[in-house]
Amino acid sequence: MKLIKILIIFFIITTKSFALIEVDITRGNLNPLPIAVSPLFADKDSNKNFSEELKIDNVGEQISEVVENNLKRTGLFNPLERKAFLQNPDLAHLKPRFEDWTLIKAQALVTGQVKFDNGKLRVEFRLWDVLAAKEMIALAFTTVPNNWRRVGHIISDKIYERLTGEKGYFDTRIIYVAEQGPKTKRIKKLAIMDQDSFNTKYLTLGNELVLTPRFNPTNQMVTYLSYFKNLPRVYLLDIETGIQEVVGDFPGMTFAPRFSPDGKKIIMSFAKDGNSDIYTMNLESRIVERITNHPSIDTSPSYSPDGKYITFNSDRSGFQQIYVMKSDGSKVKRISFGKGLYGTPVWSPRGDLIAFTKLHKGKFYIGVMRTDGSGERLLTENYYQEAPSWSPNGRVLIFYRETKSNSKGEGFSAKLWSIDLTGYNERQVPTETDGSDPSWSSLLSN
Repeated sequence: MKLIKILIIFFIITTKSFALIEVDITRGNLNPLPIAVSPLFADKDSNKNFSEELKIDNVGEQISEVVENNLKRTGLFNPLERKAFLQNPDLAHLKPRFEDWTLIKAQALVTGQVKFDNGKLRVEFRLWDVLAAKEMIALAFTTVPNNWRRVGHIISDKIYERLTGEKGYFDTRIIYVAEQGPKTKRIKKLAIMDQDSFNTKYLTLGNELVLTPRFNPTNQMVTYLSYFKNLPRVYLLDIETGIQEVVGDFPGMTFAPRFSPDGKKIIMSFAKDGNSDIYTMNLESRIVERITNHPSIDTSPSYSPDGKYITFNSDRSGFQQIYVMKSDGSKVKRISFGKGLYGTPVWSPRGDLIAFTKLHKGKFYIGVMRTDGSGERLLTENYYQEAPSWSPNGRVLIFYRETKSNSKGEGFSAKLWSIDLTGYNERQVPTETDGSDPSWSSLLSN
């Protein structure tokens, strides 16, 4: 699972385009931008001493498909059919005939080329403003040939950022609990995959129950809860090295831990002396500090991105609601006042919103609200769904949804889903097995 670094060896941002190319990221997929992703031109003269699977023309085509599929899944872009393209990739990369791309109503154009150089894969790409007939960005990457999918994701991020003004979320991974078997006897393993569902790896064997894995915001470290001889244990797992360690045994654990923004602490809730409160643990000193001390049930804590505040849910008002407090446990304030029960609050990486699960009249909702509780918006509803996790740019939520397999209520499945912050572009995220408890990594290329 070790990440292979990509060397950015060439970087140009040309004069900003004067055309009114803009992607309205506040309105979902109402007006997706028509974009043409031309297949990356292959320098076939460099296609020597490489396996059939990594033929240079195949790699160029496959990288383009990764870019096209990433942009399409956002709901913000409308990649045009390649059969409509009038200019060949080799010529388009050198100098697009903009009138040809205007004719098929493309507003943005992606071109590029790939070649092998001294055992490395070199990938160049350009983003063009078709209406202004100007280059918007140009980049080149050098990496090992097997790393071509990551190149496609990084290119997608650069295009997304240039056209929306926000960082992308494509060069990321998702960790989740892979599930198999009947509901009363589920086998649960930790699994990790690229955000587009490729390169799935299983990190545990399924011998022990695992729950709620969470990424460290600063690296590829994961914390999760596992039951060993029916006792809950908190584990740390380094995905790069495979090294796993036990943080501690917590017999009264009520909700799996999360990392602090700097990755130096974990925050969790567990019952001690018959009362469920929120605690933090310093990962270096292993010192445990109690944050709340209240006769109610305080659980599911999550830090703000600056580490100054914590959101959590509690029944101290009589019903399960969302609260915010300072990171030392002071100035506790209730922020949810809608009808129903609120749970699993998670602070957005942007710091402006808190995502949550809501149960009202027998239905489960995934929603967001501002950090003071105002502006509550319910994005999606279903029979059962929970555990929202933010993309690193705070634009998309991933969660899981349980459904009955047929109209008689027989059978059971759990699947991962994603939805845009606007409430548009809801879609299932494919996994090899059933899946639950997803967590989104930070950008790998940061």
